[in-house]
Amino acid sequence: MLDGPLLARWLAASFALTLLLAALRPSAAYFGLTGSEPLTILPLTLEPEAAAAKAHYKACDRLKLERKQRRMCRRDPGVAETLVEAISMSALECQYQFRFERWNCTLEGRYRASLLKRGFKETAFLYAISSAGLTHALAKACSAGRMERCTCDEAPDLENREAWQWGGCGDNLKYSSKFVKEFLGRRSSKDLRARVDFHNNLVGVKVIKAGVETTCKCHGVSGSCTVRTCWRQLAPFHEVGKHLKHKYETALKVGSTTNEATGEAGDISPPRGRAPGAGGGDPLPRTPELVHLDDSPSFCLAGRFSPGTAGRKCHREKNCESICCGRGHNTQSRAVTRPCQCQVRWCCYVECKQCTQREEVYTCKG
Repeated sequence: MLDGPLLARWLAASFALTLLLAALRPSAAYFGLTGSEPLTILPLTLEPEAAAAKAHYKACDRLKLERKQRRMCRRDPGVAETLVEAISMSALECQYQFRFERWNCTLEGRYRASLLKRGFKETAFLYAISSAGLTHALAKACSAGRMERCTCDEAPDLENREAWQWGGCGDNLKYSSKFVKEFLGRRSSKDLRARVDFHNNLVGVKVIKAGVETTCKCHGVSGSCTVRTCWRQLAPFHEVGKHLKHKYETALKVGSTTNEATGEAGDISPPRGRAPGAGGGDPLPRTPELVHLDDSPSFCLAGRFSPGTAGRKCHREKNCESICCGRGHNTQSRAVTRPCQCQVRWCCYVECKQCTQREEVYTCKG
């Protein structure tokens, strides 16, 4: 069993992406001589395969994974790069989905660490979007040929050899979902927070699965469909983010009995609106709904969980009242120069004029 889920380590660990990408580039290594070598010319650099393997191991080490996860990362040279891609994709989608909210997915160090220690709705979303991102990125990496241990989707009902021949390679969701479940692991079911986190992880994976579509292409004389090649394709990750944002808005709160002296949580009580014992012995919903333990803070003022909303840009007619928490907003007028009246010139460039106009910018008062 793992001491902690990967998602918390991903979002809580402060590693630099640029350093990791630098680690993926092979570097020269010097072979020390002892004086007893045979008289042959020794290479001053590692062979390409050896150098790549060393860089790959180093990249996995920089990710600050647990022992089992690091071992899984080292098995396939494509895993470390895919993990980085998943982290970046998940963070960007989170920021996009919450761009008009009080909490705009602020993931700077101290806010991120404090948030992940609590069972807020926002924490539930982070777990779900991160597991979804990893599942999506791995499935795409398999079909793109960037992984050694997987390739195109191997669904028995689809003509994958033909699909590959015609360039329609299915995203390998079967492999990626199996990898993610093993990679994230599961802590003891007696651990209240672990059960909730694991449930939200699975919600992310299930949303990916629900978005799979079968894409077909016809082949034949004059466009006839005498031969049809089909493959499975994942939905764009932006669609996944939209679905998870909706689940965030309808997330279920599950209660717990907490010892105020120790701060340790006890058993989970049924979600609001559910009778005790409904759905069997497990009080967590069987449906893929996000669940959380704690009520979220307002995120209006600077604190442990966010920098607050003072100075945040808002849209006067849409969300200034909500984001600014009733404090009002400042209005500033500024001149903005943008390309305008663009025309395509032969051959081959676009010619634009520069137009200056004034626009108003609204920011929340402190």
